[in-house]
Amino acid sequence: MKKISFIIPCYGSEKTISKVIEEIIDKVAEKKTEYKYEIICVNDCSKDKVLDVLKSIAEKNKQLKVISFTKNMNRPSAVMAGLRHSLGDYVVIMDDDGQCPMDELWRLISPLEEGIDVAMAKYPERKQSLFKDFGTFMNKLMTSFFLDRPKNLEFTNFMALQKIIVQEIIRYKNPYPYMTGLLLRSTNSFKNVEMEERNRFSGRTTFSFKKMLDLWLNGVTAFSIKPLRIATFIGFISAAGGFIYGLTLIIMKICGANFDAGYSSIVALLLFIGGIIMLMLGIVGEYVGRIYISINESPQYVIKEKVNFEKDNNNH
Repeated sequence: MKKISFIIPCYGSEKTISKVIEEIIDKVAEKKTEYKYEIICVNDCSKDKVLDVLKSIAEKNKQLKVISFTKNMNRPSAVMAGLRHSLGDYVVIMDDDGQCPMDELWRLISPLEEGIDVAMAKYPERKQSLFKDFGTFMNKLMTSFFLDRPKNLEFTNFMALQKIIVQEIIRYKNPYPYMTGLLLRSTNSFKNVEMEERNRFSGRTTFSFKKMLDLWLNGVTAFSIKPLRIATFIGFISAAGGFIYGLTLIIMKICGANFDAGYSSIVALLLFIGGIIMLMLGIVGEYVGRIYISINESPQYVIKEKVNFEKDNNNH
């Protein structure tokens, strides 16, 4: 009998998580008895009472397992914690707000039964804010250029993974996990399953500009060296342009051309070159800083409490 693990990062979902868990139980425990299941909810140090809600449900249902962090580490780290504690043959990653269409769960699982490594929901119409639409667009642009993401492949928060892919992903120990990068480096076997995204059960997104920026930086600096190559290329072009410009002035002077050195143009050129240098140093510094933090073994997360985990699974 195969087992499905559901990973749900929880933050600010006190009013929605109960219904999400009820849907999972209804779709698996009551209608697909040929599957075993477990639900792993990771409380990312939420400020509301979601942990109390989870504990209350976990007392009645031992298939619900709860992990609670000591501090907020953001969604990727919460997903990594859930993956490390999962025991399922298939692992489903989803949101805590009810937007993931659970009525389409078995269409998402079906490609895994056919041998596909990763199946992900694809939403023709995204039910999210314009700000988040912009973030999604920029993230897609960034991953296509820096991580060689296939053009027609959509990444969403509702996905199903084979156990072998989970085992590869959790080998990543550094403090900057980025799920898209980890998936792309683990397999080429993806399939999008088109479905309609639902509205949130309650509340609004906690996805901020800072979180969006952190997501982009993680994707670029943790899984690609292309920014460094771009810095090298820009430096070469700038140096070549300066050399050609200087050589042109010398030739013009030898040929008798009469021109005055422009103070404004010199200042503008210096500011431009100086800006490029500082930008390139910033990119290099970002890489060096992340290397330094990784060497110091900064943790992806710190677990404060676990609920309903067996003793033989407490060493993750």
